[in-house]
Amino acid sequence: MTTRTAAVLTVSDSSARGERADISGPRTADLLRQNGFDVTHQEIVPDEQAAIESALVRLSGQAQLVVTTGGTGIAERDVTPEATRAVCSRLIEGISERMRAAGMEQTPFAMLSRGVCGLRGCSIIVNLPGSPSGAVESLRAVLHILPHAIDLLAGKTGHDDPHK
Repeated sequence: MTTRTAAVLTVSDSSARGERADISGPRTADLLRQNGFDVTHQEIVPDEQAAIESALVRLSGQAQLVVTTGGTGIAERDVTPEATRAVCSRLIEGISERMRAAGMEQTPFAMLSRGVCGLRGCSIIVNLPGSPSGAVESLRAVLHILPHAIDLLAGKTGHDDPHK
């Protein structure tokens, strides 16, 4: 089995200031590890677009998958999707759509998530909600497709359906 690398970036003003413990980041990292990913980095940044962009650029150069938690809602300081769009060359709308659809099975508030998924170089960036349950549920909804997407980015472009 091929080891795939991942980084988890928590976007939270209060966690970055040390005022609130980061729960979503560690839970997301644990789920990734349980599914065969080597989580090489876990970081926290404030809800500042420049700080998010800088971390995404750096982490996407170090891991095949960069997962963010937080900053995807509609509050004024929720700018994770804007930062992600700014550093990605292309978006993968289907992954974001699937996460929102899965979230709406749990709560109607999931439709307020503006999280996106995109490509930067040979890395995939996935925005998850900031709530621990929302982050884990969203990641679970798409986790099965991420290894195949990573393989495609690495040049393994065989078109056989791995689920047949």
